[in-house]
Amino acid sequence: MPSVTIEYVILIPLLFSQVIVFPFVASTMASSWQDSQRNIELQDAADHLASKIQQLYLTINNEDILAGTVTQSSTLPITVGSYPYTATGSLSIPSDPDSTRIITVTLTLEEVGNTATAAAVLGPNVQWTESTLRSNSADASIDVQKFSNSTLVFSFGG
Repeated sequence: MPSVTIEYVILIPLLFSQVIVFPFVASTMASSWQDSQRNIELQDAADHLASKIQQLYLTINNEDILAGTVTQSSTLPITVGSYPYTATGSLSIPSDPDSTRIITVTLTLEEVGNTATAAAVLGPNVQWTESTLRSNSADASIDVQKFSNSTLVFSFGG
C-alpha cells in the first residue's frame, strides 16, 4: 500500500501542474502567433500603400498629364486581423530643393497598437498635406493635386 500512496503523492501534483501550465503555454503561443500574423499583414498593407503612392507619382508626374486633381480609391483591406487601422504620412524635405523626397507611411492598428512603416522615393516637386486615412472609411483614398508648375500635392482622403 505505501507504494500506491507515494505514486499519488508524486503524480497528483504533476497532473495538476499539467492542467494549469499546458493551457497557459498554449494560450501564450497562440497570442504570439496572432500578433506576428497581424504584423505581417500590416507591413504588407503599408508596403502596398507606399508603392501605390509611388506609382501615382510616376504616372501623374508625366508632362502629358494636365493640372488637376486625381483621387485613387483605397485598394487596401478594410481591416487587418479584424481591426481597423489608420495611415499617416510624413515627407522628408532635404536641404537641397532639387533632391528627391521620401514619404514614410505609418499604419497603426488602433485597438492593439501594432504599427508598420514603409517608404517611397518621390521627386523634388512633391509636397504632402498632413492627413489621415481611416481604413473603415467609405472615403478612404489617396488624393493628388497637380498644379501648372508641375508641383504635386499628395494627401489622404477619408
